[in-house]
Amino acid sequence: MFTTMGILLLVLFSSAQTKDEKAVADAVEQLRMAMVNPDKAGLEKLTSGKLSYGHSSGLVEDQKVFIEKLVSGQSDFVSIDLTEQSISISEKVAIVRHVLAAKTNDGGRPGEVRIRVLLIWQKEKGGWKLLARQAARMT
Repeated sequence: MFTTMGILLLVLFSSAQTKDEKAVADAVEQLRMAMVNPDKAGLEKLTSGKLSYGHSSGLVEDQKVFIEKLVSGQSDFVSIDLTEQSISISEKVAIVRHVLAAKTNDGGRPGEVRIRVLLIWQKEKGGWKLLARQAARMT
């Protein structure tokens, strides 16, 4: 029969992140911060050279264009908040889903966006790299 302490430990251990899940969550947070305060070297370190970055509008960019737009301010995130995040890992691939709510200032025009995002991360030497991202409008 379970004791109160036994139940508490079971709950704590069942909700604990694995080492890889924590590393992926950290990479997602680093990406969020790098999108708000763009740094070319940091963005290159977090993303794969084979990046496929899909917007909710259907536009798809490669790593070079994704980074150029952020660094130039053409794509300007004032703030980004992530909620409802889930992380699933299969060997060297991580699937992350979350809701992204952001304040933007693209082209000097203030705006707001709330979208669902799917991120695919691949474990490479040196850490987790963003391989693909697809956004979808909220319904």
